[in-house]
Amino acid sequence: MYSLQGSKAIEFIHYFLKKRTNVYTGRFAPSPTGPLHAGSLVAALASWLDARAHQGHWLVRIEDVDTPRCVPGAAQAILAQLHTCGLLPDGLVLWQSQRSHAYDNALNHLVQAGWAYPCGCSRKDIEDAQAALGQRPARHSAAVYPGTCRDGLHGKPARAWRLNVQRVIDDLQLSVPLTWHDRWLGDQCQDVSQDVGDFVLKRADGLWAYQLAVVVDDAAQSVTHVVRGADLADNTARQVLLQHALGLPTPSYLHTPLVLGDNGEKLSKQNGAQALDLGDPLAALNEAAGVLGLPQVRTTPKQALQQWVASWPLPR
Repeated sequence: MYSLQGSKAIEFIHYFLKKRTNVYTGRFAPSPTGPLHAGSLVAALASWLDARAHQGHWLVRIEDVDTPRCVPGAAQAILAQLHTCGLLPDGLVLWQSQRSHAYDNALNHLVQAGWAYPCGCSRKDIEDAQAALGQRPARHSAAVYPGTCRDGLHGKPARAWRLNVQRVIDDLQLSVPLTWHDRWLGDQCQDVSQDVGDFVLKRADGLWAYQLAVVVDDAAQSVTHVVRGADLADNTARQVLLQHALGLPTPSYLHTPLVLGDNGEKLSKQNGAQALDLGDPLAALNEAAGVLGLPQVRTTPKQALQQWVASWPLPR
């Protein structure tokens, strides 16, 4: 059972809140599953431009907690690609693989509050439970967790840790559905309990789930504005919920358009996206800028970035 001694859970919350400032801080947080491709450059460029247009700070975080998917040397390749494009961070790079203690503290806090519980269900158990209810997940989406282990493991060994979504909502008297404003997509809402269910905080293989790690690290880095690809928009409600549960501020969100492959699906490393050809950095930057609705610039990468900062749409 996870537990904290003394007042460590409260100290954990206060530590992050003390670090929070009013200075704009953005970040680009790639997973090192391969070098940057055309789609990831769009997100990197948009987040860099937004930070520069706000005269703020821009940070880079390597999200390498999913170690089985990480490719040796990919993180260094990504940092080199960003440098070639002139997208230079304003501080040291944060590596998620070095921050297990922070995620452990966050989970401990949630357990102490009665908002997290161990789960013994396999993926097949969840799919079978949903099938018994006549429900099947949509294509490319996970099955909604039916809460099987919410009231106990029923003799099964613990595999993962989950957030008790409805209890957090009830205890904190949060609105249902959860609403937020996206600076690109407009007003958004999601009923996390119905659309997602009790989501994983720590996986059955012992690795930390993306949702918990990203919330803890955004707070630790005092991130005020998150700019990322629209494929991650569906994660926002879960992250806002965790921010409420951990007593952390909620950043402003902006989700950029996606680059699609020949099959009409999101360009990604998983579906064979090719690494960026940076023999001509300006050409790669112009392609990314075009996705963002910015004009083509025929000068140098440095001058192009300066021009795009001046024309970047600040409020939406």
